[in-house]
Amino acid sequence: MHKKPVVVAVALVVLLMVVAASPLFAAGRAETAAVRDTLTIAIGAEPESLDPVKMTSAPAATVGEHVVERLIYMEEDGSLTPMLATSWEANADSTVWTFQIRRGVTFHDGAPLNAEAVRMNLARFVDPNVGAAYAFLLGSVQDIRATGEYTLQISLAQPFAPILSHLSHSFIGIVSPNQIRGLAADGTFENPIGTGPYVMERWRRGDSIRLRVNEDYWGATPQIPNLVFNFIPEESARIVALETGEADAIMAVPPQDVARLQADPNIDVVFQTSVRTIYISFNNIRDPFTDRRVRHALNYAVDKQAIVDSIFEGSGFVADAPVVDAVFGHTSVGPYQYNPARARQLLAEAGYPDGFSMTLHHPTGRYPLDATVAQAVQSMLAEVGVNARLETREWSSYLQFTAQPPAQAEYDTFMLGWGTVTLDSDYGLYALLHTRQWNPSGNNRGFYSNERVDELLDAARIETSPDRRRSMYHEAIQLIWDDAPWIFLYNAAQINAVRTDVQGLIHHPLENLSAWEASFR
Repeated sequence: MHKKPVVVAVALVVLLMVVAASPLFAAGRAETAAVRDTLTIAIGAEPESLDPVKMTSAPAATVGEHVVERLIYMEEDGSLTPMLATSWEANADSTVWTFQIRRGVTFHDGAPLNAEAVRMNLARFVDPNVGAAYAFLLGSVQDIRATGEYTLQISLAQPFAPILSHLSHSFIGIVSPNQIRGLAADGTFENPIGTGPYVMERWRRGDSIRLRVNEDYWGATPQIPNLVFNFIPEESARIVALETGEADAIMAVPPQDVARLQADPNIDVVFQTSVRTIYISFNNIRDPFTDRRVRHALNYAVDKQAIVDSIFEGSGFVADAPVVDAVFGHTSVGPYQYNPARARQLLAEAGYPDGFSMTLHHPTGRYPLDATVAQAVQSMLAEVGVNARLETREWSSYLQFTAQPPAQAEYDTFMLGWGTVTLDSDYGLYALLHTRQWNPSGNNRGFYSNERVDELLDAARIETSPDRRRSMYHEAIQLIWDDAPWIFLYNAAQINAVRTDVQGLIHHPLENLSAWEASFR
């Protein structure tokens, strides 16, 4: 991941020597080629926060990872490699993990990285008074201590199979101890102070975030001095920004615009796999969605294959489980085939022969064509007598709205996506579907609960046998599918685009667009 660009640097020096000796410069002319020092990336949604314990979305991870680093990095092939931890080992029963912390690293404020700094961050992450939405990632941690200046020890209440992949998560980022020392449990900050290759410079709410290079970075210093993330929710506006050069790269290209961009000699379209599933969650404790027949009916009422084929032009797959097939523990149990007659029958059996009215909340610009998908679902539900009124909100507000505790949750249904970025079903199932993860302490925003599912997810967390874990997830996924707490929609594809004079961007399967190795041609 971190390779020093020695060859590039030498080549640049040679090039400058040749240019300086040319007749043009010998003649004393003042003309010089414009030096590009800023890379601009357009994304569809603004981060809700860049404080690691408050981050909850991929846009926050994409921006935040340039500033704040974690102990372990997950490569594009899913392998785990050292980042701020250089090595790790476990005791015989995998209940005590020892990490060696990288030496010679400083935070952007000059504070040294050491085991105590890491301990402070992890302790804040798991502190129940802080209420980190992703605290479940380290749910079995019993004790965290610095046993030496650069040695960290994490003790677990019981073995925890996915701990290493969880520690690679962007939301377990390490910020300067000066930033969190004395911070109240409910305190936060806007501009994180990390160890990453870029430093926070400016956040213009509703517009952009600007970063500048960290000249004292412990790894390879990025070649591009400035990095800007512009927030452009409208797909068409992002496309125009790329075509005009206002943006050097964009995320979430609509499939119908791929041919147009591919025809432009100045633009490359990048296709990458994704681990994200898109779903519409019911409020499972709110009528009429407490009735499984209603939940089944709405699954049968929505033609997911038509959505994939017509809206996404075949880029994507109809969901056959709550997690995608690249994730450990996945088993195919679906899909719900499109059957409006069956949907009407189930609605009648549930006491709604003429259907009912509901509200479908959806984001705009967070996922590719999310508003268009919501409109398609609205039309399909209308065919079986369900009147779905659409409502949308700005992304940060949307996340807050769908994170209300049960008594305050006024929504019927809502669209969201979830990328299982640890490639382990614990992250994709426990976080969204375990009873202990109900709002506001977790991400089970639809208030789904099944005692047997809870037992299986708990057992799979501490089971060390991959085969036994896989069997547990298979049973849990079948139960979840039968309960239908969501309308299971599709597994998203990832399509980005970049101007041809930019190279080295990392289009990660985890939906991060990383720029620390980028350069201009």
